[in-house]
Amino acid sequence: MTETKADERPEFFTFRNGPKAPLPFAPEEYAARLAGLRAIMARRGIDAAVLTSMHCVAYYSGFLYCAFGRPYACVVTQEAATTVSANIDGGQPWRRSACDNLVYTDWKRDNFWRAVRALVPAGGRIGIEGDHLTLQQSAKLAEFLGAPETADIAPDAMRQRMVKSPAEIALIREGARIADLGGEAMRGAIREGAREIDVAMAGRDAMELEIARAFPESELRDTWVWFQSGLNTDGAHNPVTTRALRRGDILSLNAFPMINGYYTALERTLFLGAPDAASLKIWEANVGAHELGLSLIRPGAVCSEICARINDFFAERGLLQWRSFGYGHSFGVLSHYYGREAGLELREDVDTVLAPGMVVSMEPMLTIPEGRPGAGGYREHDILIVTETGAENITRFPYGPEANVIDA
Repeated sequence: MTETKADERPEFFTFRNGPKAPLPFAPEEYAARLAGLRAIMARRGIDAAVLTSMHCVAYYSGFLYCAFGRPYACVVTQEAATTVSANIDGGQPWRRSACDNLVYTDWKRDNFWRAVRALVPAGGRIGIEGDHLTLQQSAKLAEFLGAPETADIAPDAMRQRMVKSPAEIALIREGARIADLGGEAMRGAIREGAREIDVAMAGRDAMELEIARAFPESELRDTWVWFQSGLNTDGAHNPVTTRALRRGDILSLNAFPMINGYYTALERTLFLGAPDAASLKIWEANVGAHELGLSLIRPGAVCSEICARINDFFAERGLLQWRSFGYGHSFGVLSHYYGREAGLELREDVDTVLAPGMVVSMEPMLTIPEGRPGAGGYREHDILIVTETGAENITRFPYGPEANVIDA
């Protein structure tokens, strides 16, 4: 056996360790996505796209990386597509990429960019993700690729991701079904004295078990729950605590199953015991806004106009100042730390027209500060698939006071 000297170790190499693993979608799905990207590149005169975000790498290759401070990429030309991964991951990126893979080593600083350079045609125009590539990495790109002309391809890639394929919609349907199961498990665990974390674990365990059953060949990662009570309901993304539930508490149930990089969501307001009159009035108003929003989701509707209609609804009831955020967003390759499709949000500053194949949430939220009648955060959340003639609501968990006052 020949001994390898420290200064002879490779900067990058291929490591095709084992056969390709079953991916979330068929090879034809990834081929269609890459064809769409290459059409964008041809139209914009881009010779190679160096995609660096988790969502774009996963969308075009099937590989969802775990950065831990290291850079990753999917380099796409008209002839090839290759993921670039760190040696710490072994052969998993090769097995989980629908395309080829190149592994870079840590033996020398910037071996990532040396690997990318080997995949990019010299002197070409490079597509980058302007909303992801940092200033530091932009400087590295210029240094190692010869200061090429760059073009921000992120908005085009986002628009491509916004319209889901039938295969994506099938996966999202399963996610909504599993979120409902998590919600049922949480509702069953709610009782006076139970801690937020106890209820959250019940929901998370139920969802992970069902994902493992329904998707036995998938990578299981990052399914989570935010179950909030009392003051902790005032923010949609407030983490779980060990607070014990008390009778009279407002509760917020939030279930987030993750299947192959695709997040889905269920969010509901509940009360432990009957709400007081002020709380009930605000809850019913938020339910009314939710139902109005559901009725407005259809092809041809404009995001900002949907937002304006719900704003008017709240303003008429003196509640608009307590609105917390936009009324909905797109679904697909996203999570709480990657992938937001900002071009498809129900906000005042988004004029995207809804089209068949888009998948959006409807999720109005009101936050009433402590010390005011009805204090707490009120939130309902459903997922809708925009169809040719309207929209299909794929969330089944019931909402509102008739269903979600818990007497345990």
